[in-house]
Amino acid sequence: MKAVVFDIGNVLVRWDAAQAFLPALGDRVAVLAFLDRIGFAALNLRGDAGETFAALADEITDPADRALFATYLSNYASTIPETIEGTWALIPRLRERGLQIHAITNWSAETWPIGLATHPRLATSFGVTVVSGQDRVLKPDPRIFALLCARAGLEPEDRLFIDDSLKNVEGARAFGMQAHHFVSPETLETDLVERGLL
Repeated sequence: MKAVVFDIGNVLVRWDAAQAFLPALGDRVAVLAFLDRIGFAALNLRGDAGETFAALADEITDPADRALFATYLSNYASTIPETIEGTWALIPRLRERGLQIHAITNWSAETWPIGLATHPRLATSFGVTVVSGQDRVLKPDPRIFALLCARAGLEPEDRLFIDDSLKNVEGARAFGMQAHHFVSPETLETDLVERGLL
């Protein structure tokens, strides 16, 4: 094992899209209803794949919903308010064991600069970072794992991949990587110790 590859959202940085719309709608129940009404999850995934939020907004037929969705970019920083420090604390310990640290994230090319500005460690903590919106390919597509292999000079079996999405974990395993389904920093630490990586 030569490298540990981290997902970022809800592994290293908490992400809650509802926070972007709370100021306008006032309570979480109303926000969740709005997100469901516009099919936010699917729209956001398309943003992560490289589409612009302006183009996605144009598809929303209700003018009020369209206008509200259009505020997502300007309010994006509020959706990633805090880091998951228990996970971050593992990174220097892994480096001390001689492991490379990389990242693969499903993240929009438009919001990624906001993520870097909000949490500067994201710009300096990884040898290679593959951002889906920049490369226009989403996890768990095997092409995104192949991109990291090529850029980091690694084979699939050289890497342990960590993600909070079971679908992405299964995709990594199908590609030939070892993978950990992230639930908490504590369970991750236990798994790393059991694998002999810590």
